[in-house]
Amino acid sequence: MSIFGDLLDLLLPERCVACGDEPVVLCDGCATPLRGPARPASTAPDGLPPPWTVAAYEGPLRKILPAYKDHGRTALAVPLGEALATSLHKAVADVDPPHTIVWVPSARAATKRRGHDPLRALVAIALQRLREDGVSATALNALKHRKRVMDQAGLTATQRTTNLHNALQTTRPDLADRPLILVDDIITTGASLSEAARALHTAGAKVTATATIATTPRHRPP
Repeated sequence: MSIFGDLLDLLLPERCVACGDEPVVLCDGCATPLRGPARPASTAPDGLPPPWTVAAYEGPLRKILPAYKDHGRTALAVPLGEALATSLHKAVADVDPPHTIVWVPSARAATKRRGHDPLRALVAIALQRLREDGVSATALNALKHRKRVMDQAGLTATQRTTNLHNALQTTRPDLADRPLILVDDIITTGASLSEAARALHTAGAKVTATATIATTPRHRPP
């Protein structure tokens, strides 16, 4: 989005970020994909429990998530966090409590540019919803970047894997034999989840479940 476009967003009355028709940040029609049931993701990284997800990353989601992450529409944290809670409900169903949730961290440069850590805020909302439903869960800030990485957008699957190779490390000394639930916002190739899981496994932790909001559909060749 251009600087001029961002300025218009600030000056004009707020409209639905996906369709632009309704005078709300997100209209009911465009929010529908986030309100569906959780299902196993079709793009599951090798060596991880199959991630649960709610929506395909297409249609309205391709505008909703960037608007939240990169363009200051922080009110979208509520519907996105609730969608993550839906996935987490399924993820924890077959896992013994207590449930400890770890998220894939944003790169430091991305967090600085955005002015917030998008996924961390969504985890906080999802945890609140889980607790309201009687599910005992806590969040653990257990991962950080150990080297500079490129923006994953536009990279091929091979480039994503190379970009994230050994990019993460744990931040805590008490992870050995600890069961953890790993979350991310979108699965594209699974490279981010795989790298996060590698770092956690290296520290001796056990990833018992994974959850996301959306997954990029795999398009079959014609």
